[in-house]
Amino acid sequence: MSVESQPQRETHAFQAEINQLLSLVINSLYSHKEIFLRELVSNASDALDKLRFRTITETELLGNEPELELRITPNAALGTLTIEDTGIGMTHDELVKNLGTIAHSGSREFIQTMAQKGQKDMQLIGQFGVGFYSAYLVADRVEVVSRAAGADQRAWRWTSEAHGTFTVEPAERTSRGTAITLHLKEDQKEFLEEWRLRTLITQYSDYVGHPIKLQVAKTTGTGDDKKTEVSLEVVNKASALWQRSKSDITDEQYTEFYKHLTHDFDAPLAWTHFKTDGQQQFTGLMFVPKHPPYDLNAQQQRGVRLFVKRVFIMDRCEELVPQWLRFVRGVIDSDDLPLNVSREMLQDSAVVRAIRKHVIKKSLEMLEKLAKDKPEDYRTFWQSFGTVLKEGLATETEHREKLGVLLRYESSREEGLTSLTDYVSRMKEGQEAIYYVYGESRKAVADSPHLEALKQRGYEVLFMTDPVDEWAAQGLRDFQEKPLVSALNADLKLQSTDEQKREKEQQSEGFKALTDKMKDVLSDTVREVRVSDRLTESPVCLVLPEGGSPAYLEKLLRERGKGMPHMKRILEVNPKHPVIEHLRAVYTSDPTATQVGEWIELLHDQALLTEGSPLSDPNRFAKRMTALLTQVAAHTAPAQPRAS
Repeated sequence: MSVESQPQRETHAFQAEINQLLSLVINSLYSHKEIFLRELVSNASDALDKLRFRTITETELLGNEPELELRITPNAALGTLTIEDTGIGMTHDELVKNLGTIAHSGSREFIQTMAQKGQKDMQLIGQFGVGFYSAYLVADRVEVVSRAAGADQRAWRWTSEAHGTFTVEPAERTSRGTAITLHLKEDQKEFLEEWRLRTLITQYSDYVGHPIKLQVAKTTGTGDDKKTEVSLEVVNKASALWQRSKSDITDEQYTEFYKHLTHDFDAPLAWTHFKTDGQQQFTGLMFVPKHPPYDLNAQQQRGVRLFVKRVFIMDRCEELVPQWLRFVRGVIDSDDLPLNVSREMLQDSAVVRAIRKHVIKKSLEMLEKLAKDKPEDYRTFWQSFGTVLKEGLATETEHREKLGVLLRYESSREEGLTSLTDYVSRMKEGQEAIYYVYGESRKAVADSPHLEALKQRGYEVLFMTDPVDEWAAQGLRDFQEKPLVSALNADLKLQSTDEQKREKEQQSEGFKALTDKMKDVLSDTVREVRVSDRLTESPVCLVLPEGGSPAYLEKLLRERGKGMPHMKRILEVNPKHPVIEHLRAVYTSDPTATQVGEWIELLHDQALLTEGSPLSDPNRFAKRMTALLTQVAAHTAPAQPRAS
């Protein structure tokens, strides 16, 4: 529909998700209502950045208005507060889309997350791209007048009291940009006071890269000569923090810049500020958050903004940060890239590859320092982002040495996390490998039969319970020249004396008839049956042949729709276990006894359960177990008392 055919005044209904969002905002018990100013200023700053970027190739967009600035105007008489920018502006359709529908705001995810957490506190509102609606924390009516940059554009007014609808109509505005006017609630008039606004701008938006001008009134003279002059004063520094010397920046300033950049209420756990002056010149300021954002696992998620010569180019520049560092937030400012750089150019740029390499190096050094200097904070980081960091071992093994130092796992030694460095320092004399077991949880693996011989020797075992752990262990391969060995593997080599080796050979020979029978009964499900030297308490366990995948990994892949054929395992039996000894005796005395096959299948089912695999026929397993318990009950029934 052309602009000329637009009706003079339109009424639209908010999309359902926006109605839900507004209800959350208006009815929240939000304790930091002043955050609305940061959100609206950030949105205005983004609009200015977008215009500056487009004018690289579309210089005509500036017209005769070269100033890029924000203006904040309180009006006590009307009870309004206006936040205005000279940025890119919005067309009629953009107003309807951006302020009335889900668009790209992420409101749906925001609502779902808030509902799941059962929270009314809106501290994360900015992280979800729905900052505009924070205006309703302090206002009962909001008006937006916007005119898109470019010749022959018209101005439009968007108005809503957040009661389910909004209106759009033609408006008067001679210059490009957007003005948001908040009609403040009676109990929110404090945000019309100069000192309050000045304090909030300094606290939250001091590092916005455009001038923020606050309208102030100054009174001079007395009596009849008393005069009040209204003027605009620049309140913020409007300088790129990352370009300043580190010695001139306080921790509080770093923290506030992080909050401005990320809309996070919590301070970062760590940061690194660096500048290179070699073949490529660029500056970086990187932060590690305390908590993960709602969309941490989104494939497109990156947290680094790209600037070129202080000009904002793009948000979430994925070419600068690998997927396994997607939790890092910050800015990179390059002096060598062209201002009109495109994503296609970034993908084939030697400058970008050099920056990416340096970003990885500095990020890993930042985490290593955090782990060394603040172990409690590093534990917080690991709980939030450890799973993501381990993806680097599965995808880019050239960083495995530095990543290996950063890894933390639970282990059989005690509750809590341990590093591989500490594990190696505690290794028993004669222990040749770092042992681990992979499974769904600590509870699922702590008493696994696969660990019995390792525990008997006093060897510590790492518990790997993240979906990515098996791939990460394969990528790491070794640490401090000690190989990583899975306790689930068939080729688990444990140090044995000559006497122990001879004993195992004798047992293998003595149990050959039984293991052959078990292989025959289980031919459809196992590839081999053999005597075990890893079992000390359990009768049987299933181990992985070379190239086999753990049961938990197979389960995860199937749940995600990946085709995962079940690879036959190797069944190991404990020759010293009473059940196995009894089974051999029964088979030796009567090779045709039907209970032999039943017991063999029951033992296999038990092995499947302990490794976390599903049973192919749970009903049959239940019947076998019932039959066995009935048989045991018959042999152990108490004697009946004699009649007197």
